[in-house]
Amino acid sequence: MNNSEFIINSLGTPGFDSPLLVYEDMGFTFHTDEERVLLDASLENFLKCSRDGIIPPSFEKAGPRKNIFFNPAGTRVAILTSGGLSPGLNDVIRALVMQLYYRYNVTKIYGIRYGFQGFLKETQLKPLLLDPQIVEKIHTEGGTILGSSRGYVEPEIILNRLLELDIDILFTIGGDGTLRASLELADLIEKNQYPVSVISIPKTIDNDISYIEKTFGYETAFSLAVTSISGAHVEARGAFNGIGLVKLMGRHSGYIAASAALAHNDANYVLIPEVPFDLKGENGLLRHLENRLKAREHAVIVVAEGAGQEFFIDRGERDASGNIKLFDIGKHLYNEIIQHFKSAGIEMTIKYFDPSYLIRSLPATPSDSIFCADLARAAVHAGMAGKTSMVVGMWNTILTHVPLRLAISRRKTVDPRGSLWLSVIEATGQPLNMKNKS
Repeated sequence: MNNSEFIINSLGTPGFDSPLLVYEDMGFTFHTDEERVLLDASLENFLKCSRDGIIPPSFEKAGPRKNIFFNPAGTRVAILTSGGLSPGLNDVIRALVMQLYYRYNVTKIYGIRYGFQGFLKETQLKPLLLDPQIVEKIHTEGGTILGSSRGYVEPEIILNRLLELDIDILFTIGGDGTLRASLELADLIEKNQYPVSVISIPKTIDNDISYIEKTFGYETAFSLAVTSISGAHVEARGAFNGIGLVKLMGRHSGYIAASAALAHNDANYVLIPEVPFDLKGENGLLRHLENRLKAREHAVIVVAEGAGQEFFIDRGERDASGNIKLFDIGKHLYNEIIQHFKSAGIEMTIKYFDPSYLIRSLPATPSDSIFCADLARAAVHAGMAGKTSMVVGMWNTILTHVPLRLAISRRKTVDPRGSLWLSVIEATGQPLNMKNKS
């Protein structure tokens, strides 16, 4: 890859001393833009780049800078949450406000209501002035105190509203759609040469943003999904030829289904969008399920919502965010399983679990909550330093700055030949392939 793809845009030369310089006297280290995190940290890649005489691609390391672009005394900040709900949204909002207020002495912090829709004047949604007292306990609650929404808003409208509010830094918290909208806005700001920073924080329980090791909400999602898998397993074992079917989120990427199954180890079949399967035929899921019941008298199936979409006729319908509307693979599997065993004259019982929206609405787990706060603090450091058109990420367990254009360049998915999926195959004992020969 070209190293230029990893360069982070800046609004200009930082001309103010950071209020965090007091840390230096205590022995803490500040970071510079020259500190990098390798994209491929393998020795093989290092030696190859050395032989070829090239600098390996790398990310700018996140963290506090000695010099910052914005004068804290006059800096005005806006925060918004966009897209679907996710555990950890309130954690991020709280950490942003606390870091801005107490560490950078920024007191003009505005919460934009209901995502980008809050910039539309016709909604008559006034921004909330946020301070530590307002956000003090919000991390104990699910959802977002700012509200969220889907739907496209013209970047020109957003920019005009930012200028009216005299905003210096906009923090956008969301997934792929939010990052795309943030990039459009950042490009427009750059074109018009306004000194406004756009910093994104990656929120998606699907964990599907490229060049980011982990997004907040993902760990909570698969951790909470374990309860449903456990329940499905108990129900399945409690009946003769019992089947527990659990549908989890994962539109295009099966990370939640795969990780939840590994975390509990009671799933016998995991179905994800990245690995096609057949329902019928000698090597289809239903035949394998039939053999499983004959051998063990119970089975647990975990399916990601985006799996098996090839079984349906695409009507081309899209939601407010422009995403293709998915067909309900969970209910389809449920009906197909009942019909198959009825036709075969085999007695069985099936219980169906869909905890998706329950999971999205709950507070973050302690580990995820820590991660949310780390991302938020890194985002504040970047914004105050004048970085823009970027998203805070993690790579090789180190917090990084990722250009928005790079983050949305492709979708991150489970590699069917990678270690994660191999672990799923080994843990479940399911066939390597459930496709019939054509």
